[in-house]
Amino acid sequence: MGLPAEPELSLIVPCYNEQAAIPYTIPQLVQAFERAGHRLELIGCDNGSRDRTGEILREFAAQGLPVVYHRVEPNEGYGNGVLKSIPVCRAPWIGIIPADGQVDAEDVARLFEAVKHTSPPMLGKVRRRFRMDGPLRKVVSIFYNGFVWMLYPRLGSIDVNGSPKIIPRDALAAMDLQSKQWFLDPEIMIKSHYMGVRVLEMNVFARMRGNGLSHVRGSTAWEFFVKLLRMRFGGELSRWKKSLTRPSTDGAPGPGGAAGAREARPHESSAAR
Repeated sequence: MGLPAEPELSLIVPCYNEQAAIPYTIPQLVQAFERAGHRLELIGCDNGSRDRTGEILREFAAQGLPVVYHRVEPNEGYGNGVLKSIPVCRAPWIGIIPADGQVDAEDVARLFEAVKHTSPPMLGKVRRRFRMDGPLRKVVSIFYNGFVWMLYPRLGSIDVNGSPKIIPRDALAAMDLQSKQWFLDPEIMIKSHYMGVRVLEMNVFARMRGNGLSHVRGSTAWEFFVKLLRMRFGGELSRWKKSLTRPSTDGAPGPGGAAGAREARPHESSAAR
């Protein structure tokens, strides 16, 4: 199989000590895109792992799977692994998905099928409408998304952290993403809104993690709370919006900042079962 000469999608999979998960999740993604007829380049980001994650990723590449092994050292967070992997991507569309396999590979391929034919290009993401989470996590998720809605009522999503997210390469470049930790997902959504990038949100069934351990901790909720308030009321977002109005020197689009932003409304389609 090997790497496609001109991939349609570069899918970044950050992996931190995921030796138990990736032998199942990565081949499933490759097979789903192959069956759907899409040229996939999978960026296997070994995000400072201390187990056999890197070895397994290199084995996938040696076996001819369209996997690019990329080591990030040291581990500075989920977001940092994604940010350091973006320069490796070759495709006009860039996707981000955790390695845990909570979203079916077929749904990921269907999401890309939907966004690649949109005009103008949109941000494609999933809404985990059917989630096999415990009661506490469901309650936390409801309050979290409600808090985000209070701060950004026109964001275009009611599952801000739902992944995968698939974004046009030029729009991703214009975002100038900074978050090295878990806040990367809301940063993408907030900046997409101000750029006028509309959201296509597809309903999916979200499974429980089958292998390995989740790296999300209780401190993550506090990180989200603090950074959401800083982005909403601090100066960082204002400075970034001003930069959108300046002429681009690297080929990234100039959407016109907040003044030219459209209201981002989701177009939802339920995944077929």
